[in-house]
Amino acid sequence: MKMLTDIDIAQGKELIHIKEIASKLNIKEDDLEMYGKYKAKLPLNLIDEKKVKNNNLILVTAITPTPAGEGKTTVSIGLTEGLNRIGKQATVVLREPSLGPVFGIKGGAAGGGYSQVVPMEDINLHFTGDFNAIEKANNLLSALIDNNLQSKCCSFNMDPRTILWKRVIDMNDRSLRNIIIGLGGTANGIPREDGFNITPASEVMAILCMATDFADLKKRLGDIFIGFTFDKKPIFARDLKAQDAMAILLKDAIKPNLVQTLEENPAIIHGGPFANIAQGTNSIIATKMGLSLSNYVVTEAGFGADLGAEKFLDIKCVAADLNPKAVVLVATIRALRHHGGAKKEEYNTPNIEFVKDGFCNLEKHIENIRKFNIEPVVAINTFINDTYEEINYIIDKCKELGVHAVVSEGWAKGGKGTEKLAETVVSIVESHKTHFTPIYNWDEPVKTKIEKIAKEIYGAAGVDYDKKAKLNLRRIERLGFNNFAVCMAKTQKSFSDNETLVGRPKDFIVTVREIEIAAGAEFIIPILGRMMRMPGLPGKPASEKMEIDNDGVISGLS
Repeated sequence: MKMLTDIDIAQGKELIHIKEIASKLNIKEDDLEMYGKYKAKLPLNLIDEKKVKNNNLILVTAITPTPAGEGKTTVSIGLTEGLNRIGKQATVVLREPSLGPVFGIKGGAAGGGYSQVVPMEDINLHFTGDFNAIEKANNLLSALIDNNLQSKCCSFNMDPRTILWKRVIDMNDRSLRNIIIGLGGTANGIPREDGFNITPASEVMAILCMATDFADLKKRLGDIFIGFTFDKKPIFARDLKAQDAMAILLKDAIKPNLVQTLEENPAIIHGGPFANIAQGTNSIIATKMGLSLSNYVVTEAGFGADLGAEKFLDIKCVAADLNPKAVVLVATIRALRHHGGAKKEEYNTPNIEFVKDGFCNLEKHIENIRKFNIEPVVAINTFINDTYEEINYIIDKCKELGVHAVVSEGWAKGGKGTEKLAETVVSIVESHKTHFTPIYNWDEPVKTKIEKIAKEIYGAAGVDYDKKAKLNLRRIERLGFNNFAVCMAKTQKSFSDNETLVGRPKDFIVTVREIEIAAGAEFIIPILGRMMRMPGLPGKPASEKMEIDNDGVISGLS
């Protein structure tokens, strides 16, 4: 018998109308802005700050992942199904997938197996056009910058060598990383170096996800730092009168999207910044929307807890005054084998010694979550080649640390496979053990904030600053951006800035190569190592196995 793929399972589900999903959240049909029968946008006036404070926010994060990821989205959706099955009103709130990974290496990001959000193909491919709007707003600012360089009547005397803003496209295309624009004569602009980032790396994406309402969105767009004039004066997007035009392009994109899970529970999906180069969580607006409409909200943060969870807690929760009640830490046996020394071809081969040696990675993540005064629950996302010996070892070791470790079978069984996880999470929430405290205060000196993250979360012995980073620190001081949050950009493959150091590395130094400024998002971005803002496609991209028939039915998308 053929094993069903994710898309087979998703296409086999008969969806109910989105107005029926909305009714479960007590949303009137007239409040929906429908995109067909199965997708709708939600108006911002549904947010109720009192309910946001009183309802329960659950974060799903993970140990340091293998390249395939450890299933945070699948666990998030499965946990939501499980919570609803045990009688809790729960909504999952997720990021939107980027087309780069969809056609590149990871495939889609709508969950997997019997823990998916649907319509899966729509969510993975264009969805409601939010990424397109973000891309257009970003590139409008680029066009305005180059037009100002060309202008004879309204020039700001901008120094093209200092322009930091790049164009974006939502595709993995390495040939666009570094380009020369403005060639072909004086009518075509001023020749200069430029480049493209992938859309999730755009500051416009970060701003959309940090904005609290439309007025805040406009202000943040105006605060985008572009570069300097020839006489060293800073230039912002507001100087080009760009913010309103950019906001016009984002007037619909700012509204969260409502869809459904396979078990017909509500799912809100909005925004999609990457976690190794941006804040890695869905929008503040979407999270508050979920908390306004349901008692439990399950959300996820990208990559390992040292990246997505740290940023979710230190940046998003502080900015939005959110109070998470529990953190679910996803672990897989294959990832523990990896951190214990297994080679790629050994990831799926049972080996208790590798698991024992790799447990140190999970242990460090548990310690980190507790540093925020939050009690974690470990969800063991199981695969067919995991053994009882390996699973029981993790459960027993977590018990020694005073942590609940629960097998999560959401991929294979949906909500039925996550009921025990849901019950465990509820017990943590109702025990009131969590008293969320961020690792740093935004008003602390920049270097203090960086070093707290590096030492407390990564386990580094210290921090070095390259010459460029030191110059950037002086620029931040001069511009008055010291009280911004810190959004670290580093490899997702290690606690350190060296991706080959797996497990729980110790006595290492992290090196800050440079520090970028995202003034509209109100964070600075220390870059550890050479972080890629525009990925390339692998030798055999995922797109090669995708097909569409004459009836428009898609296969090979997962």
